[in-house]
Parts: sequence; C-alpha cells; structure tokens
Amino acid sequence: MELHISSLAKERLKKSLGDQPGYFKLFYDTEGCGCNGIIVILIVDQPEQFDVEIDSNLFPFLVDPKQQHNLDESMKLDAEENYPAYKLSSDSNSFGSNIRVRDIRGSKTTTDESSSCLLS
Repeated sequence: MELHISSLAKERLKKSLGDQPGYFKLFYDTEGCGCNGIIVILIVDQPEQFDVEIDSNLFPFLVDPKQQHNLDESMKLDAEENYPAYKLSSDSNSFGSNIRVRDIRGSKTTTDESSSCLLS
C-alpha cells in the first residue's frame, strides 16, 4: 500500500506534527458517525500492536490491518490552498474531501475509542 502526499499536504502535515514525536494514522472512524463513518488522520504517540505501515513520499503512515479493506493499494493525499481539510483519493475512488487531522498524542484515547464524529 502506498500514499502519495502533495506538496501543500506535506507542508500542513509537518506543521501539525510540530517538533513533537508522533505518527500519522489513517483511521476509519465509525464511533458516533452513523453507519458509514469517516476517515480521519490521527496523530498518535506510537503504533499500536498490529498497525501496518503505508509507504509514502514523506514519512510512513499507519493503518489498522482490519481497516485496510476500506482503502486502495495506491492513494493520494492532497489539500486545498484556502481550506483546512485534506482530500484522500485513488484512481478509482474518493475517500473524502473534508478529512481532518486529530492529534491524540498524550491522551489515553486509543483508536478503538476515537470519536471524530461526536460534537464536544
């Protein structure tokens, strides 16, 4: 599995990561999201036990192997100049054009408990 990251998306991801260590994880969040769910980019402290690495042109992304079937073998992550979200697509699929980054570093939240759809 591979992920090509556009120049603008690279710039924004690096800014989101800051100077703290962390990993990006593509996560298909269904908790509180209805039956379809959404893809979110999580920033986590470390990989979980069974996480799989996705090769990219910037740095590795992680994905839970149980969620790999929701993604394609080759994908592109892009961003728009005046909009704070990301777009994830492949040659045959659009996974979302309003994908957000959620930093859960330092929290006790695991990806099994993520709730990107719930209002706080």
